[in-house]
Amino acid sequence: MPEKIAILGSTGSIGRSTLNVIAQHPDEFEVVALAAGGNVREMVEQARTFKPKLISMATKEAAEQVQREVGQEVRVIYGEDAPVEVASHPEASFVVSAIVGSKGLVPTLAAIRAGKKVGLANKETLVSAGHIVAAEAKKRQVPLLPIDSEHSAIFQCLNGERISEVRRLIVTASGGAFRDWTREQIENATVEQALKHPNWSMGAKVTIDSATLMNKGLEVIEAHWLFDLPYEKIDVIIHPQSIIHSMVEFQDGAVMAQLGTPDMRVPIQYALSYPNRLPLQTERLDFVALSRLDFRPPDLERFPCLKMAYEAGKTGGTMPTVLNAANEVAVQSFLAGECPFPVIEELVERALSAHEVVHNPTLEEIMEADRWARAFARESLIRIT
Repeated sequence: MPEKIAILGSTGSIGRSTLNVIAQHPDEFEVVALAAGGNVREMVEQARTFKPKLISMATKEAAEQVQREVGQEVRVIYGEDAPVEVASHPEASFVVSAIVGSKGLVPTLAAIRAGKKVGLANKETLVSAGHIVAAEAKKRQVPLLPIDSEHSAIFQCLNGERISEVRRLIVTASGGAFRDWTREQIENATVEQALKHPNWSMGAKVTIDSATLMNKGLEVIEAHWLFDLPYEKIDVIIHPQSIIHSMVEFQDGAVMAQLGTPDMRVPIQYALSYPNRLPLQTERLDFVALSRLDFRPPDLERFPCLKMAYEAGKTGGTMPTVLNAANEVAVQSFLAGECPFPVIEELVERALSAHEVVHNPTLEEIMEADRWARAFARESLIRIT
């Protein structure tokens, strides 16, 4: 029987790559439900190719357009709660959580509570509510299989190993579009320049997060919850070639590393097929052609967002929620041309400084902290600009 898949965020970068993997293995996987925002054209194409039973769109207009195109054989729904229905679809056995941002939290929790296996590409779910998500997954014995290349690499390196024998996790970072820029150059960066990632093809929000190194900060918080290790045992290192996707150092000094070409389909397929490995049509790593592998520590003066993420993670409670929410507003504002690049970190810093942390928050308190941070960031943006 094929694994029956529901995808949250199917028209995004991760969603499209997931469907590419599924298309290569039609006997192994079957799509039953898809959720997206407003990309009607892409969703119609996906529906015609993969024939899901349920589709979710963000708005009534988008849903009606999709329904007209795909006919009545597919049920099309819309609204804020619609992704929850996709995530808990009765036929789905595996849910890929690839919605960008904190709006992926509630449907991902719904998938866990429905007993689905979860392939997690939405790092904000663990950043915003890691203690709740991890507890729910443990309670319901639901596996959280990482799809981020870095966390997949760590997951693979830990296979057959004892977490108690780990000295540290080493999360690699490409360094983003501005890894070789001076601080003065970064301050004048344009949207177009920030979106030119040197190695990976990703969505706009993740690409900007990579340019600020906030993406790596969010990944550190995610790793803390996925692998149950303290922040003192999670390091970040800049590796411009993006060949080593992350490493694990053990107590005896041995280091395990997972290598490969920068192709998100590899970690996606590993999550879908775990514990098995399937063939994949992708570029193979040519060791002879590799001229060098470089490493250097991150510069926290040039990229303070990574430092803020570590501090927010260590503080815990609602602080990571505020970090993430303020960053989402800031990145959206930068992409819209409403503020210069350095204002991203300034808005995040202001929100963290002003927030009164709630320790061990409920889901309702997390949602309230998220709303507060967004409102605070928008108000601060008006004052700054």
